[in-house]
Amino acid sequence: MALIVGLGNIGEKYLLTRHNIGFMVIDEMAKNLSTTTINKSNFKADVLKSSNDLLVKPKTFMNLSGDAVIAIKNYYKLENEEIIVIHDDLDLPFGAVKFKIGGGHGGHNGLKSIDSHIGKDYIRVRIGIGKPQNKEDVVNYVLNNFSKEELNRLKDIIPHTIKAIDALKVESINEVKSKFTLK
Repeated sequence: MALIVGLGNIGEKYLLTRHNIGFMVIDEMAKNLSTTTINKSNFKADVLKSSNDLLVKPKTFMNLSGDAVIAIKNYYKLENEEIIVIHDDLDLPFGAVKFKIGGGHGGHNGLKSIDSHIGKDYIRVRIGIGKPQNKEDVVNYVLNNFSKEELNRLKDIIPHTIKAIDALKVESINEVKSKFTLK
C-alpha cells in the first residue's frame, strides 16, 4: 500500500494557489480511481482509499501536515518507503518535476512538519512553481493563484506526474527519475 500525500491548504481561497499543487494532483488522481472515503477524525485529513493506495489531503493547513501524515502512517503501520509526498518547489522552474528521497526541507513548512514527525526518508515528488523576483514576496507568491497560462500547462504536467507516481510504486526511484524528470 502506498500513502500518497498531496500538500496544500484547505479552503476555496487556496484552491488554485501554487502551494496547492499537491492537492491538485490528488484530486486528479481520484477522478480516475474507484475510491472509498475513510472517515477518521484523528487523521486530520481527507483520505480516499483505492484498491492499493491511500490518497491524502491534510486538513491541518500546510504548516502542520506532519500531524496528518504520522496519524495515518501509524494507523496503517506503514514504512517511510511507502510514503510519497507531492509538493510545490520554489527552487525548480515552473513545470519541472523531480523526485528524491530525503534531503532538506528548503524552507517548505509542510515538509518541515512531516520531517519532524517521521524523519526525512520518504519519497518526494517535487513540482516546480518558479520563484518571485524578491525573496520577501515568497509567502504572497506561493499563496497566489496560478496564472491562466500556468493552469493550461498544468493540464500536461499533472497527468505526467500521476504516471510517475504510479511508476514509483513498482520501479526504483532512479528508474523513475530517468523516465519522468521534467526540467
